[in-house]
Amino acid sequence: MIRRVYIETTIPSFYYETRREPEMVARHQWTRDWWDYQRMHYELVTSLPVIEELERGSHPAKEDALGLIAELPILPIHDPIEEIVDTYITRRVMPIDPKGDALHLALASYHRCHFLLTWNCVHLANANKFEHIRHVNTILGLFVPILTTPVELISWEEKHNEEGSSN
Repeated sequence: MIRRVYIETTIPSFYYETRREPEMVARHQWTRDWWDYQRMHYELVTSLPVIEELERGSHPAKEDALGLIAELPILPIHDPIEEIVDTYITRRVMPIDPKGDALHLALASYHRCHFLLTWNCVHLANANKFEHIRHVNTILGLFVPILTTPVELISWEEKHNEEGSSN
């Protein structure tokens, strides 16, 4: 079974990251490693909110970031997703920003994505929030995606075996 990965806004953004702080350089490299060597093992999807967030940005690689996800299937926003977003906000799972994190989580949960891939470690890929998210999704009868960063999805052994075989 191929697992579905919801690509959140920070992934194409970090693929083209240019900041030189060590943490930004590391996230950029891990994102590229995952995208270039691992993404083919998954079914990637995204959403219109991701595209809209990228379009609103003023970063120099905006067109490149949009191009990176241009061929990905777009998950539809069905009516129940608005209710899910409202529940996340009411139960304080996510901040009051319906076009942001709550909507990404609702889309990934409603469409049964195995992973929600992000560098947002404050509201999404945060182990301290996961139990709350799991609890609310369980009450709502929703799938609970794994909220993760690219570094956690890199198959290091496979990547290094490929590099070793090309030497």
